[in-house]
Amino acid sequence: QVQLVESGGGLVQAGGSLRLSCVASGRTFKSYTMGWFRQAPGKEREFAAAISSTGVRTFYVDSVKGRFTISRDNAKNTVYLQMNSLKPEDTAVYYCAADQRPYHDPFIPNYWGRGTQVTVSS
Repeated sequence: QVQLVESGGGLVQAGGSLRLSCVASGRTFKSYTMGWFRQAPGKEREFAAAISSTGVRTFYVDSVKGRFTISRDNAKNTVYLQMNSLKPEDTAVYYCAADQRPYHDPFIPNYWGRGTQVTVSS
């Protein structure tokens, strides 16, 4: 079992930045593929970004490429999502996710956090 706890959400103006963090419990964090998903009001949850267990490979949905950066610190059991040039359409609850398998498309992780709200005002 892996428990995931997100933090770092909040209210920001369009064009601003936020960094989300997700701390994972357990000793096997370094073996997990980690990801971030988001769910906007009235919409389905969608994939945003993922990172391989070693951090070498990263994956993004087209709408965040060039603006968001996913990274991880295996010594701290933490994955990050740096979000720059935020837009009102980035407003959503952001969920951290983990899976023991290598990245696969579509990415369907086994473990989920409870989410953190990101609101971007225009």
